[in-house]
Amino acid sequence: MPIQNATEPDISKTGESQPHKSPWVRLFVYFILIAAGAFIGWRVYQNKQKSEANTAHQSAALMNRPVPVQVVPAEQKAMPIYLTGLGTVTPNFSVTVKARVSGELLPVRFTEGQEVKEGETIMEIDPRPYQAALDQAKGTLAHDQALLKNAQAEVNRYKALFAAGVVSRESMEANEAQLGQYQGAIASDNAAVENAQLQLSWCHIKAPISGKIGLRLVDPGNVISANSTNLVVINQLKPIAVYFTLPETQLPQVLKRLAADKRMPVDAYDRSNTQLLTKGNLLTADNQIDPTTGTAKMKAVFTNADSVLFPNQFVNIHLVLENRPNALVVPSSAIQTGLNGSLFVWTVNSDGKGGQVAHMQPVNVALAEGQSTILDSGPAPGAQIVVDGAERLRPDQPVTTSSAHQRQAGGPQGAQPAGAGTGEQGAGPTPGAGQPSPGQPAAGDQHGGSLGQPNANRRSGQYRSSQSPTSNQRQHQ
Repeated sequence: MPIQNATEPDISKTGESQPHKSPWVRLFVYFILIAAGAFIGWRVYQNKQKSEANTAHQSAALMNRPVPVQVVPAEQKAMPIYLTGLGTVTPNFSVTVKARVSGELLPVRFTEGQEVKEGETIMEIDPRPYQAALDQAKGTLAHDQALLKNAQAEVNRYKALFAAGVVSRESMEANEAQLGQYQGAIASDNAAVENAQLQLSWCHIKAPISGKIGLRLVDPGNVISANSTNLVVINQLKPIAVYFTLPETQLPQVLKRLAADKRMPVDAYDRSNTQLLTKGNLLTADNQIDPTTGTAKMKAVFTNADSVLFPNQFVNIHLVLENRPNALVVPSSAIQTGLNGSLFVWTVNSDGKGGQVAHMQPVNVALAEGQSTILDSGPAPGAQIVVDGAERLRPDQPVTTSSAHQRQAGGPQGAQPAGAGTGEQGAGPTPGAGQPSPGQPAAGDQHGGSLGQPNANRRSGQYRSSQSPTSNQRQHQ
């Protein structure tokens, strides 16, 4: 019992002291955990700041690295201003040869595809039936001429007898009437002879025009009918015509120029609108506008001495309105499009420290076509214009330059002298040197083409990407 009593106070003391020590231990553990978490978070934040600083430093270093670009100088030279349209080559004259008399077709006197002269005999129909008809008409004429001669003698005798009072007036007048009948028969016989001669001449089918003869449509030995059987087609190809259309909004300026100058130059380009085929002149405009399309039909004539144009060929027509003697010209590949649709070019200028930097130069495009673009305003003549590498540029971006003259010279046609340009009221060859097509006016229909929009598809996003190089570099890193 004494031992039990002595133990009980110890147990009670132990049970009373344990609750007082436990909360402090837990608080101390919590503090240690919070401190460790704060330290880890601070270290993570510090590392992130260092990483961002390094990334920004590297991005700045990359952005300040010179970008290699190719440049060409802006030129001031004579350039043509023209309208364009899709044209169809048509023979200046086209004749489908038919026989005017019926009969058997004899061997032809031409080679298919040869050039023939007007009046040259190309086919012949068996002339024997028509020769016989002519001989018969001549025989009838001779018979009636003999009767007329006899009637004339009778009239002369009756006149003498009437004067002597031997015969009556009625007998004399009857002989005179018979003489008139024979005279009428002679006139009819002469007409029959002429008709027979004409029928005989039609047996020899002659070329009505000078031109190139086509494929034979009927073989010799066939019996053909008059005015119904097509024998062959002859097309006059020298000169040759091209029909094309222009929007009605462009018709007044064309008519005004046509009235002042009867010889408006017209250039014909191939289907890709890059190669000049031949030169000609505008002949006239149609006397009405097509209400269904709102276009006016034009006719141009080409000498076609080298036979580069062929009937039903599609060509791109450049109707030269004027020549600008001092036009500011830059390559179309240099024109860039901003976010708001504005147009600009990148120019390379000195930074004053012996280096070169890129600058944005707003431009006002007058006429754009293919490899060349005429500017109303923009860089000064001789300024270095970036034509390759513009997608990596930003304002004041250091650059290293190389000449692009050889690259430009290799392009199709390039900017040509007055009257030899290409485009939709533009200069140089057609959009994208491969373009347009044909009937292709877009923005700027008043000038016949998409003015100020060269290579828009390729460049539509370049300016946007050039404004945020850092984000692109971060993603790369």
